[in-house]
Amino acid sequence: MKTTVEISDAVLSAARALAKREHTTVKALIERGLRHELAEAERIQDFKLRRACFSGNGLRKDSQGLEWDRLRDLAYEDRIE
Repeated sequence: MKTTVEISDAVLSAARALAKREHTTVKALIERGLRHELAEAERIQDFKLRRACFSGNGLRKDSQGLEWDRLRDLAYEDRIE
């Protein structure tokens, strides 16, 4: 299929130079770039965050009402620095 695309002179010049170095055509570079972008868009669209829930009753009674800094300290108190 034929179509017309407006490309800036600088980009077209760089594309021609790259095509020459890679022994290919500007058309092939454009198709490769579009395929890459389409695949990337599909990959991003397919991402689904898995459900990560915990069973339990929330914070321990002695931790309720504490500020975030203190809760973080309690969570990491067993780690070696």
